[in-house]
Amino acid sequence: MKKILFLVFLLMNMTHAQTDNTHVVYFETGLFNVPEIEKNRLVLFIQSLKDIEIDRIAIYGFCDDRGTDSYNLTLSQNRADAIKKIFSGFGVDDNLISNVDGKGEVLLRVVSSDNINIIRGLNRKVEINVVYKKDLKEPIKKEKKTPFLKEGLKVGDKITLDNILFKTGYSYVVKESLPVLEKIAEALRERDDIHFTIQGHVCCTRNERDAVDKGTGKRNLSLARAKYIYDYMINKGIKRTRMRYVGLKNKYPLGKETKYDRRVEIKITSISNKN
Repeated sequence: MKKILFLVFLLMNMTHAQTDNTHVVYFETGLFNVPEIEKNRLVLFIQSLKDIEIDRIAIYGFCDDRGTDSYNLTLSQNRADAIKKIFSGFGVDDNLISNVDGKGEVLLRVVSSDNINIIRGLNRKVEINVVYKKDLKEPIKKEKKTPFLKEGLKVGDKITLDNILFKTGYSYVVKESLPVLEKIAEALRERDDIHFTIQGHVCCTRNERDAVDKGTGKRNLSLARAKYIYDYMINKGIKRTRMRYVGLKNKYPLGKETKYDRRVEIKITSISNKN
């Protein structure tokens, strides 16, 4: 087993050139303690950040496909926590670390049975993404969305629920988003001619998979987030017959910061004639 791991580490060092602001740490089967060779590589990476202005650091843990969802979720979280501990031990400010999340297993995609162990070895990892301040782009100017859902809507339009942010790994919104959600519900009550689908999305999974809802342990987080909004709207007086909800997993990332992929959108499916 250790021979296979060494080959994996060697292969990655030779063929997988990492960009300046990303780093990957690999683990042995079923373990979350960092192998010595990987720890040395990580320390060099941390030291390379010493004179760089950092905006944030995200740490994501993964497992291979062996084990149950709940086991792999715990193991991947332990791996992410182990890496975060090393960062903290080398004086990296905890406030810079925006995410320390276990993402569970990576689906096995086998080209041939000869490389199955190598592929699994590459999936037992933690990915570290560092955003430098100099990499930050000018903020995108948002279109005015007030009044919400008032004019010019047509079937097929999608409205992103801006400022509706979900707690990482969970299906409920942060409390700061509740006043915004209330305004959206009010607008939807006024526009009772609109029928729509609530579409849930997640970030940071491989192969367009859904993420695990840490509240339930089920791999249906995008669906659970859409249902959270659906249930909220029902409680605010929106009729069930006007809406449905779906989970779209990680099929449609926006290509911006990962927090924007933890989102819910409304797609207009029909507009009734009020005449």
